[in-house]
Amino acid sequence: MVSERNSPYFRAVLDQVPGYKPGRTAVGPDGRSFKLSSNENPYDPLPSVVSAISAAAAEANRYPDAGVTGLTEALARRFGVPADHVATGAGSVGVLQQLLQAVAEPGAEVVYAWRSFEAYPLLTALSGATAVTVPLTGEAHDLDALLAAVTDRTRMVLVCNPNNPTGTAVREEELTAFLDRVPDHVLVVLDEAYREYVRDPAVPDGLDLYRDRPNVAVLRTFSKAYGLAALRVGFLIGHPHVASAVRKTLVPFAVNHLAQAAAVASLAAEDELAERVERTVKERTRVRDALLADGWEVPPTEANFVWLRLGGDTDAFAEACAAEGLAVRPFSGEGVRISIGAPEENDALLAAAHAFPRRNTG
Repeated sequence: MVSERNSPYFRAVLDQVPGYKPGRTAVGPDGRSFKLSSNENPYDPLPSVVSAISAAAAEANRYPDAGVTGLTEALARRFGVPADHVATGAGSVGVLQQLLQAVAEPGAEVVYAWRSFEAYPLLTALSGATAVTVPLTGEAHDLDALLAAVTDRTRMVLVCNPNNPTGTAVREEELTAFLDRVPDHVLVVLDEAYREYVRDPAVPDGLDLYRDRPNVAVLRTFSKAYGLAALRVGFLIGHPHVASAVRKTLVPFAVNHLAQAAAVASLAAEDELAERVERTVKERTRVRDALLADGWEVPPTEANFVWLRLGGDTDAFAEACAAEGLAVRPFSGEGVRISIGAPEENDALLAAAHAFPRRNTG
């Protein structure tokens, strides 16, 4: 037997860092399986995107473009920004990790609302920085409290808009006022992974806000609305000093060749993709309206999921759904996030929710 005393030394922080838990799957008694736990796009990739992936696969023996040049230029054209304002990574979470590598170190602080995206505490801890969490108010960001949490040690503030997992969104007036008061030394990252699903005109586009604010950057992803979750490609748009720092911390070839080709093809097919996004938005409205009519309390959502605050009934609800072949995302003791799927999947969810014996248990 090998003694632990002879084992390699690892960072002490690993003892406190939980591994990221991907969305689970479930199989019902009739063999059906509906995965509403990962906020995935329920539709298959577009034929034009599949063709681009297939063509790129024929060159899999070659390294990808390390500079991600073609995609960077396509993103710059699409969003009307200079190319040196763009940086890419393996999903928006990969870009966030690159950002933290660029700004965080022991003694530094990263401020964000909680509950928010599960990767925030994991990546912050691994960066060596200290997480400073600010409770949500009524499932939404409390920007005044976030601002009050900023100190001379703060390097980054994360604003997930819309917020994952609650779906709530910060509106323009309050977000602009917040950004105007954040000290210049603090980088504010607007995590807009679900931006394409926003329909409230009062919710701002972060790309309109960053342009005259050198300490603001925007994260986006191809995993959700663009339907490329398996290929892991995301991007940041910020001022050159921010984008340059992110490019420096990119693991070489992290954005693979297939991902680059698929992302460029997706940008060229946005009209078709927009139709699919609109279907999901309509289903989101249908699901929320049906849950409200059935007695559930469901906060307004601008993402591709809904949130049920269930408190102590969270795990029981998730297990009841799993018994019907429905995988949802439980946060034990808090609530359940439910992705919007295809109509059949959403109908199954509504039936399971209707059958659950307790409601309004927040």
